[in-house]
Amino acid sequence: MYSSDTTKYLIHIHLFAEGVVEKPDVVGAIFGQTEGLLGEDLDLRDLQRTGRVGRIDVHIASKKGETRGEILISSSLDRAETAVLAASLETIDRVGPCVAHARVERIEDIRVTKRKQIVERAKELLLTHFDETAIDSTELLDDVRESMRIEKIGVLGEERVPAGPNVHESDAVIVVEGRADVINLLRYGIKNAVAVEGTKVPAVIAKLCEVKTATAFLDGDRGGDLILRELLQVADIDYVALCPRGKSVEDLTRKEIIKALRNKMPVEYFREQLDEGKEPVPEKVEIPVKEEAEVIVSEVSGEEEVSRVAEVTGPTLEQQVREVEGKKTARFLDADYGLIAEVGVGKVEDALETVDPDTAGVVLDYPVDQHLVDAFLAKGIEFVAAPEFKEIVKRPLSLRLMKIKKV
Repeated sequence: MYSSDTTKYLIHIHLFAEGVVEKPDVVGAIFGQTEGLLGEDLDLRDLQRTGRVGRIDVHIASKKGETRGEILISSSLDRAETAVLAASLETIDRVGPCVAHARVERIEDIRVTKRKQIVERAKELLLTHFDETAIDSTELLDDVRESMRIEKIGVLGEERVPAGPNVHESDAVIVVEGRADVINLLRYGIKNAVAVEGTKVPAVIAKLCEVKTATAFLDGDRGGDLILRELLQVADIDYVALCPRGKSVEDLTRKEIIKALRNKMPVEYFREQLDEGKEPVPEKVEIPVKEEAEVIVSEVSGEEEVSRVAEVTGPTLEQQVREVEGKKTARFLDADYGLIAEVGVGKVEDALETVDPDTAGVVLDYPVDQHLVDAFLAKGIEFVAAPEFKEIVKRPLSLRLMKIKKV
């Protein structure tokens, strides 16, 4: 876009055209309508030829018969010359056959931006790249508490497979791959995990799965796939929780673990996906408004941690569903179903233009069609909950379509 050696300023221009235009049309309009406007010294073609102005970078998109976007022009002129050049670009009133409007949004001083980057990087280096000499009492206490949790790991059966302390008491078990996975789940208060410890499923795990609700939660690699296939053959698995591809359960954060367990799939649905040769993902989920799902979390009280079965998926999502019911509104939610923004259903597409980066899903009291599905997919939305999905021809794998079911 610009030469870091000579560029001083970067001109940001917002462009609006009352019609559909393309990048060559914009570039042609810039050169054509500024030619001879400022005299020979500030002629845009001469400035580019001598390297005092960089290439014209155009980013535009057309929607509903209108074109909007941004024009970026780098300059090595002085401040006054750059300001005059920028102002001349606001005289552009047509692009191709269309009426157009150009407005300078800001003139960025590249050197100031670099200095800010230097300061931020220096702060980071100061905090992370010097040997720590001070004693952090909080860190010491956390290390001690973690060691206490790890010491609670037990073993089961003649195979002596690693297991959390609540495996026998709990009505549900989480089957993981190895001891390190059990430790990581225990670190976040999940105490009913049991490890396979190899590709051969121990008999004690098969017996546990017969009498308890079993969720398979294995690494997102080839080894995890093989163990899961064997589990499905020799054990009575009820649910499958998918670990992100390329990651191991032992490396997941608490948020990633809870999210994976929350999105667990019934084993029947998982088998159907495998039989059809598809990547098993939660494609479409019925959400009963009063029905609640289970996942193991922890509840901290003082210095003691009590593991329990908590209704994580149902109540939070149900609350958001009830908040939009009958109001013809849409709610943008984060990964934990917390409210980020609420708009009328007619303004959803406009809200997507400035959607918060933390937005993970949308709950609507309005039918969703293919056009809206494509718009959500383009913005990286992970799930959409609505009372109806109409004429969905192309169903994306990375977007969960969740139909609200009133019971």
